[in-house]
Amino acid sequence: MQKEFNQPYFESLTHFVKEEYKSQIIYPPASKVFAAFDLCPFEETKVVILGQDPYHGAGQAHGLCFSVNDGIPHPPSLMNIFKEMKTDLGKPVPASGNLERWAKQGVLLMNTVLTVRASQANSHQGKGWEKITDAAIAALSNQKDKLVFILWGRPAQEKMRLIDASKHLILTSVHPSPLSASRGFFGSKPFSKTNAYLTQNGKIPIDW
Repeated sequence: MQKEFNQPYFESLTHFVKEEYKSQIIYPPASKVFAAFDLCPFEETKVVILGQDPYHGAGQAHGLCFSVNDGIPHPPSLMNIFKEMKTDLGKPVPASGNLERWAKQGVLLMNTVLTVRASQANSHQGKGWEKITDAAIAALSNQKDKLVFILWGRPAQEKMRLIDASKHLILTSVHPSPLSASRGFFGSKPFSKTNAYLTQNGKIPIDW
């Protein structure tokens, strides 16, 4: 991604984001914007889960898609993710919605847009973040082998064009949102399928 930081669009994006933090309430906190990459380095990545943009409620977003800080109630999509995990693996629903434990095992929990205005979903779309996160997906696809890409919902599935399906596993379903989860997310077994693929390819499975 370093070469992306040297592109003219990144300078424009940086200026926009800095001004937004000065004049608006922006999530996640500035120190957490790149938390997904900090907690799951390129060399350690085994699984990629794509989200859209950060949660826009107070105290929720901390730089990992679908994840919330300790002590924050589980948002509906995350609750459905945990319900599917329970059905798929028999694991109880965790008390905390903080998914740092996944990230530290090699799960890149990346939103395609990394910042958002409070209470305004999608407010930072189209400002340049997508170019950076697309570059990250392409780099992972091109430079690594036998990754699992988990794409929930149409926006995430649009990123399939960046992924080499001949050398990675791509798992798709509808989004875990309550609006769509009953139409194919529940019963999709992404957690067991991911671990089976990792095990088959000599990698340590994820302790979900």
